[in-house]
Amino acid sequence: MVNNEKIAAMREGGKILGNLLRDLKDYVKPGMTGKEIDAWVRKEIVARGAGVAYDMLEERFPGAICISINDQLVHGAPSDEVLVAGDKVSFDLVIYYKKYFTDSAFTMLVGGTGSPAVKKMISVTESALWEGIEQVKPGAHIGDIGHAVEKVLRRGHLGVIENYIGHGIGEKMHQAPEVPNYGKKGHGYELKEGDTICIEPMSSLGKPANYVDKEDNWSVKMKDGSIGCHCEHTILVTKDGYEVLTLPDD
Repeated sequence: MVNNEKIAAMREGGKILGNLLRDLKDYVKPGMTGKEIDAWVRKEIVARGAGVAYDMLEERFPGAICISINDQLVHGAPSDEVLVAGDKVSFDLVIYYKKYFTDSAFTMLVGGTGSPAVKKMISVTESALWEGIEQVKPGAHIGDIGHAVEKVLRRGHLGVIENYIGHGIGEKMHQAPEVPNYGKKGHGYELKEGDTICIEPMSSLGKPANYVDKEDNWSVKMKDGSIGCHCEHTILVTKDGYEVLTLPDD
């Protein structure tokens, strides 16, 4: 049965999150540190009427938002590292609103300038996200999404990250079903109206192998030192397709 209370709350929460990330993209400038940005995000989450989801983890994350710089792929802990023009930075944010979670991520180049290869990686990974989203409808399979995402990433000659994946979301930050960035058409969980999932392609300029940094025990880094990329939206399965819940207002 479709949970209309959940859908209404996640629509509102998703809009808060989408607008916050849109404003964050404009806020980030060369010379800022991760901790400065994190403090701004924390303040904005509360000011907009939502809750800091990362504070609710059993093992509390040291920040309100994941900030992954250059060879960091995901789960970057905010630090005192100063961002410079041309740095790649990925922001991954979950918020809590009216008992439900929403989750979204984007990758950008600080100052709007940088390596053409990194610019292309970001563009291809965003395209992979949207190709995955386009597969969503009742009766579609998780494998349809993963297949579509993987096809775009491989066509762009990017590393396909397989050990970090998307997920269901709602009353919990991470719940079934798992949503990998690879797969076979017609395989896996069959989507139904009212499901809410996170599709989040992750890619690399080099090989996809990665590890957790022992210094902060959170940041996932590329083993070969190459650049990692991460994009994500929270998606609602509607009666005849999908709705992206974490888009900002026009």
